[in-house]
Amino acid sequence: MASPTYQPRVNTTGNGWRNPPIGGTGGGGRRLSHQPRPEEEQSGPSGPKPRPGFGLRGPRRSPHVLTAESLAALTLPVGDDGVIIGIDPQNQPAVLSLLRPAPLEIALVGSMWMAQVLALRTVATGARVAVETARPPAWAQMAQSAGGGQQCVSVHDVRQIAPQGPSVSSPVLVVRDMGARPPRNQLAPSPWQSVLTVLPFLGPRSPQMLGRADLVGLQRLSPEEAEVVTRIMRLPEQVGAVLPTLSDNAMLWCSREGHQFVMTQPTEAETNLLGGPRRMD
Repeated sequence: MASPTYQPRVNTTGNGWRNPPIGGTGGGGRRLSHQPRPEEEQSGPSGPKPRPGFGLRGPRRSPHVLTAESLAALTLPVGDDGVIIGIDPQNQPAVLSLLRPAPLEIALVGSMWMAQVLALRTVATGARVAVETARPPAWAQMAQSAGGGQQCVSVHDVRQIAPQGPSVSSPVLVVRDMGARPPRNQLAPSPWQSVLTVLPFLGPRSPQMLGRADLVGLQRLSPEEAEVVTRIMRLPEQVGAVLPTLSDNAMLWCSREGHQFVMTQPTEAETNLLGGPRRMD
């Protein structure tokens, strides 16, 4: 069976299936649509001309070029990263780096309210929070409200917490809220996993815990407790004298390198969920 044949469609206007010949043969020397006009070539920007067929020509301006001598003038302001825990005496944001590549031990002598504020703000940075506590009902509402419906905060009974599997993409803050004499931590130190131990007041074992902690947070203390902390943390006497006079939302954060007073200002959402600042729960 012979194959059918079709008469070629002739289009002299170039608007159909066939394009007009390129150049002067049958095309009248017409310019290709993607090539610049002669007047554009004369008035175009200096420098190399754009290659035809590779996108739009762009604005008719000279390219933004930075010389090598000007590179040193470029600066990029970068602040500390971490959890904003309040403001310092200069009304500047106070940022606490709670999650690090190395294990971090934190002791907080204060209220559950302060610990829950820190937990909520840690969740806001994209981390997970695991709470080992002797009072799970006190943490249940906060755990359900954190993370916008996602399971970001888990609550565990004492000695019932399992390894959390921290990683650089999923860091973990472990909060231990078990009174003034908490049992030994069952979790092994891990990178990207920080442990925050909450102490309502100083107990018999508290001096040892404060001595080995990498970071210590202090709310208002009694004069006797302030003397103990001043000696353990090697604080200046005038700093230790202020500890019994702190307001409910003021804290002293100290480490082996230094100390800083911070005022924690709760947001409206934090106040609606946790109530106002307080020293004792």
